Amino acid sequence: MSLPRYKVTMLALSLGIASALVGCSSNPKKEVVDTGPQSSEQVYFNKAERALERGQYSDAAKQLEALDTYFPTGQYAQQAQLELLYVKFQQKDYEGAIALAERFIRLNPQHPNVDYAYYVRGVANMEQNYDGLLRYTSLQQSHRDVSYLKVAYQNFVDFIRRYPSSQYAVDAAQRMKFIGQELAENEMNVARYNLKRKAWVAALERAQWVVEHYPQTPQIPEALATMAYAYDKLGDQASSQQYVEVLKLNYPELVRSNGSVNLRAARRDASLLNRATLGIFGREAKNSTASEVSQETSSYSSEERSWLNRLSLGMLGKSENGQQHTPMLAKPPADIATETPNE
Repeated sequence: MSLPRYKVTMLALSLGIASALVGCSSNPKKEVVDTGPQSSEQVYFNKAERALERGQYSDAAKQLEALDTYFPTGQYAQQAQLELLYVKFQQKDYEGAIALAERFIRLNPQHPNVDYAYYVRGVANMEQNYDGLLRYTSLQQSHRDVSYLKVAYQNFVDFIRRYPSSQYAVDAAQRMKFIGQELAENEMNVARYNLKRKAWVAALERAQWVVEHYPQTPQIPEALATMAYAYDKLGDQASSQQYVEVLKLNYPELVRSNGSVNLRAARRDASLLNRATLGIFGREAKNSTASEVSQETSSYSSEERSWLNRLSLGMLGKSENGQQHTPMLAKPPADIATETPNE
């Protein structure tokens, strides 16, 4: 029995469409053929410099990457690599900046400006810790993951050890001081949690770590008070009294008239609403010794933000001082051998 004509037509049409789709899917994509450099090394470099001056980082990156690809041993190669570090950082491609910095350090260990690569590596790791939407809330970064801050701290230690006279050494030292405060606050946040669940030994160890490793941070009074309180709960009255005496001499407001430790005065926890809303609403956490934070490190801390700014995760409204957090990074120094910007 033969099929009706309309069914034969539909079958033929279906087979034709299926064959066309199979043919299209089997055709490989056309490969992009690299035709090589389109300009001279100096033209690429000059275009990159002009783009940098205008803040056109995407255009600058294209020119600098072309220099790095087509003229890896040219006159401008090393300067282009340093400037590409700066561009990647400005584009907030911190992982890319770190990778480029480590490559430059590995390939050019004796370069006169290699200190810049060490410095950028630390700053980029520091900024990675603050990257993401949570940076626009008032929830303390030290109460979240601080793994990148620990890496950045070691980066700056390595940098200052190698180049103590570098023009970036002062800024690196200030950043280290700020990171130390963040790491100390992170340890004390864990210690507070351990006190709540009556894990006295764990709280004691966290507080002792702060005293031993971050002695210049504002968290020291609370750490000493925590140690005194934890020793008392563990029944070691002699050790507890030893730290109470230290508090009486240095922070008498933290010891009550009966000789017991006043932990409430040693810290100021955020409200439950503030923590539940990731720092958008409610009373923010305040450290009782916040006034001791030096001016040079306070510039790295998160600024006060309006409720609209926090509610919209930084997209609307302004901070109290009218500014948003912008990571600052100096441009790389120019290599004398490459200072020929005119075509």
